Amino acid sequence: MHGEYKTPGGKLVMVDLRQADGRLRDVTVSGDFFLYPDDALEAITASLEGADASLDEGALAERVAGAIAPGTELLGTSPEGIAIAVRRALAGREQEDGS
Repeated sequence: MHGEYKTPGGKLVMVDLRQADGRLRDVTVSGDFFLYPDDALEAITASLEGADASLDEGALAERVAGAIAPGTELLGTSPEGIAIAVRRALAGREQEDGS
């Protein structure tokens, strides 16, 4: 499953995943946003791996935000933007319009 979200005034975030037994599996987060240090992406991905696929955007965003260590720079998207891309992947939508 693939979902995309273009953060208003920001960058594109893409999420690829599969769903198994009601859980997110094989999650990959990518895009043209800026993230430093680079290994913070592993923490974001790990926060989504195994998550309940029925979680709403708010709960997914909380998981992502909780995985971002203090001092990490995330520019061009947000935990909410990543969560929207996850929900779009689960819904089979690939919109980039920022809505």
